[in-house]
Amino acid sequence: MPNSRSGLEETDVDANPFVQFRAWLAEATAANIVEAGAMTLATATRAGKPSARMVVLRGLDERGFVYYTNYESRKAHELDENPWASLVFYWVELHRQVRVEGRVEKVSAQESDAYFDSRPADSRLAAAVSAQSRIIESREQLEARLRELQQEFPGRAIPRPPFWGGYRVIPEVFEFWRGQPNRLHDRLRYRLQHDGTWLIERLAP
Repeated sequence: MPNSRSGLEETDVDANPFVQFRAWLAEATAANIVEAGAMTLATATRAGKPSARMVVLRGLDERGFVYYTNYESRKAHELDENPWASLVFYWVELHRQVRVEGRVEKVSAQESDAYFDSRPADSRLAAAVSAQSRIIESREQLEARLRELQQEFPGRAIPRPPFWGGYRVIPEVFEFWRGQPNRLHDRLRYRLQHDGTWLIERLAP
């Protein structure tokens, strides 16, 4: 496990926040942290009323952070109204946190199809069954619908429902935080500049 209590200096981090994030994610994974890719996703309505929930990072490249969900869920409706979001990764064992802020867009249908097809059959069925965030009568109602789909697709590929797919958070801000015993924590913020470079700034704890 890396020395999680050592200081975080500007000379310690990569000039590219994506590279720096991948390094920290790799160290969290190597430290056997359960669901190292788990992240809080915060969205808000057009009026600014916020909500947050945990989702799992399913893709990462220079375009942004990808997760998958139901396009008719609460978070999806909020993103339709206000296409901005914030992500938080917190690895308590390493005393590290990463915040990401940016605009959100849907991934392509081809990307969603490819990821959906890679999921276990049970996960594909669950996605097709769930009218996420809507009120339902009972657990039994869900299980009855699951049995119907199992009979409809016995041993056959389950197609991706049109209401299910991916979103990409396109970062404009990253913040890397490292906790310190004396509460003088380290915070380094990257801000995207107009020329595509990233400005690194130190924030007070």
